[in-house]
Amino acid sequence: MISLRDKVAVVTGADRGIGRSIAELLARHGAKVVVNDLGTSEGGEGSDESVAAQVAGEITKAGGEAVANQDSVASVKGGEKIIATALKHFGRIDILVNNAGILRDRMIFKMTEQEWDAVINTHLKGTFACARAAAFHMREHKSGRIINMTSTSGLVGNVGQANYAAVKMGIVGLTRGTALDMARYNVTANCIAPAAWTRLIGTIPGAEDPNNERLKRLKRMLPDLIAPLVVFLGCEEAQGVSGQIFGVRGKEWEEHSMLKTVARALHVHRRLTVPKITVIVRKAYGLAYSILGGKAMNLDALAAWPTASFSLMAPEPAINVLYEQEIAASPDPQRRRAELMELFSQEYAPDYWSKFPCTTR
Repeated sequence: MISLRDKVAVVTGADRGIGRSIAELLARHGAKVVVNDLGTSEGGEGSDESVAAQVAGEITKAGGEAVANQDSVASVKGGEKIIATALKHFGRIDILVNNAGILRDRMIFKMTEQEWDAVINTHLKGTFACARAAAFHMREHKSGRIINMTSTSGLVGNVGQANYAAVKMGIVGLTRGTALDMARYNVTANCIAPAAWTRLIGTIPGAEDPNNERLKRLKRMLPDLIAPLVVFLGCEEAQGVSGQIFGVRGKEWEEHSMLKTVARALHVHRRLTVPKITVIVRKAYGLAYSILGGKAMNLDALAAWPTASFSLMAPEPAINVLYEQEIAASPDPQRRRAELMELFSQEYAPDYWSKFPCTTR
């Protein structure tokens, strides 16, 4: 069993659903937990200080250690207060899970400035505020884990969620920038795109439609299925994993990486032709598990699903996938693979890939 004994974790948005499951599982693995939540509605209105206290109390009752915090993530000062709670009660901060979120869904032509700002402040600014405060202390003791929440609404898009999609893609960029900034201090940063039935999902139009098959499947994806990946990313064994985007749908875990850079790097000394591009894209996306019913991707789906589940970020697995037939047909497959690896190293400095280690190696 992975042990987080003596580790201190902060989980924002931990009163219900995914956040609560994460806080409880971190505690079961030995972490001391700060349960942060304002106790607001799905849209961010109101507050109820009792909800975070209730979760912290239940963790303590079960034998763990936890304290509640009701500060807002939507300001730098709030982020500092949340991290200060961990320092005050437990003396350090080792794991930060930025999970707090709200929804203000509206079609782009009807969305108000207030609806835009509220979502930006809670998700993107909130993630920055807490990460900034935690990173300062993680840098001091040269260790730490930052785990942020993105969404397929950002990676793919969703109707009526321009504000939510924008912040969730912003969190991807923030995560990767943080991973690079903090690598020298042995601090990792990753993000997860969770698919689970929560009270936020329950607010979207049509959520109560008994004939909606997609929602029926989503309701079977429980929030507690997200927590194990968070625990793994928070443990010592995950030191080599940073700057990555993971997707969790029920019992499926995926690791998303962009294809474009790989294709350009592998063809740095070659002319990219339309037939060759077609082969590359089909080969790579054939490995992806589509959100459209579990079928292999095809070229028509590129606009809707720009990432592949199979990690193509590191050179070795990328070369094995994109040049499988060429390597196999070569008189000396080992030499041909080494030549392709050399092409890769000419495009990028060797230490580039070490900053974004691939879990599929």
